[in-house]
Amino acid sequence: MSRFTLRIVIALAALSIVGITATQLYWVRKAFDLKENQFNTDVNQALENVATQIFEVNKMATPANGLVTQESSNYFTVLVNGPIDSNLLGFLLKNEFDKKNITADYQYGIYNCSEQCMVGGNYISPTKNKIPASISELPSLKLDGYYFGVRFPQIEANLVSQMGIWGFSTIVMVVVIFFFVYTLFVILKQRRLSEVQKDFINNMTHEFKTPLSTISISTSVLKDPSIVQHPERLLNYATIIETESSRLKQQVERVLQMARLEKNDVGLKKENADLHQLIQEAVKNISMSLNSKQAAIELKLKATNSVALVDRLHFTNVIYNLLDNAIKYTESSPSIIITTNNQAGQFLISVHDNGIGISSENQRKIFHRFYRVPTGNLHDVKGFGLGLNYVKLIVEAHKGKIAVTSEVGKGSTFTISIPN
Repeated sequence: MSRFTLRIVIALAALSIVGITATQLYWVRKAFDLKENQFNTDVNQALENVATQIFEVNKMATPANGLVTQESSNYFTVLVNGPIDSNLLGFLLKNEFDKKNITADYQYGIYNCSEQCMVGGNYISPTKNKIPASISELPSLKLDGYYFGVRFPQIEANLVSQMGIWGFSTIVMVVVIFFFVYTLFVILKQRRLSEVQKDFINNMTHEFKTPLSTISISTSVLKDPSIVQHPERLLNYATIIETESSRLKQQVERVLQMARLEKNDVGLKKENADLHQLIQEAVKNISMSLNSKQAAIELKLKATNSVALVDRLHFTNVIYNLLDNAIKYTESSPSIIITTNNQAGQFLISVHDNGIGISSENQRKIFHRFYRVPTGNLHDVKGFGLGLNYVKLIVEAHKGKIAVTSEVGKGSTFTISIPN
């Protein structure tokens, strides 16, 4: 799948998710409004029936105009123009609400407008059969005579609880969207891994092709019978074959090491070692590369306690990899500074170079397997993109940490902390 096609797929997927979500929210809101309107209609009819019955009990004529007024979304008032018995009102409300299948908790209060106070009331919970410890007074209104008010304090929660199918469909939609996004994420991740592995194969082919070509040319020269008459040439080509074979062996060993690390089969052989000595050995091992690039290296070994429990071979390789990167990613003559210190029971090693630097975006990726900082030409810097990943895994296997600070064009500093 091309990059352009993938972008179109992602854009369409995003639009689909937004469209589905908006549609679901619209219909859920519509369903809630219908429930609310139906509830208000049922409450109005129930309260009108209650008012009619109270007028009959008081032997008063029922007014022609509306008896019920909805003061707010959850508060209704009914003007009855006469005294009301609280127990009778409670019985009538319960009876009418049961007929309308109204199961929401409600509170009612009776008001005497001449005294401007609530003279009776109660809190009813049809489904839970409980009464709160204290009943809050309902809002009083400037009306003539007697009236009663009914408030539904938890009406929104009650209406939502009745929207079972819509709640279920919303949960299903969220789950579908989650798996859709997760699948898209997996596709993007697999595509990235595919690209990274493709780059790795290209780099590995290039890394193996060069020494094999050199060995092939050298063996062709050695087949010439006259070569024995030139011992210095014979030694030279034999040395070339040995060097290139050693280089191939190192590359294969590095790939095998990463395979073992992936399976958590590092097999560290830890022992107390002088880390200053291991740093010096790593510098010695890379001396040929230092000389070929006219690199200058300065050791500032300031740590007073340089002994730690480490695997000598792997730890030396860690320092070697950092030095190798410092040399490879420097355009002019490399200048490298290795500094050590002790801090809070940790042995700190920092490797500073004057190389091309690493952007903040790439700093988050350099420890990923196969990742290589872009340098323009794919093969102008040799390697598989395994070095820093190996360094990070080995440092963490020693219960240590590694961090990088860098600025493009001004070099990089890698800092390792190891318990000692």
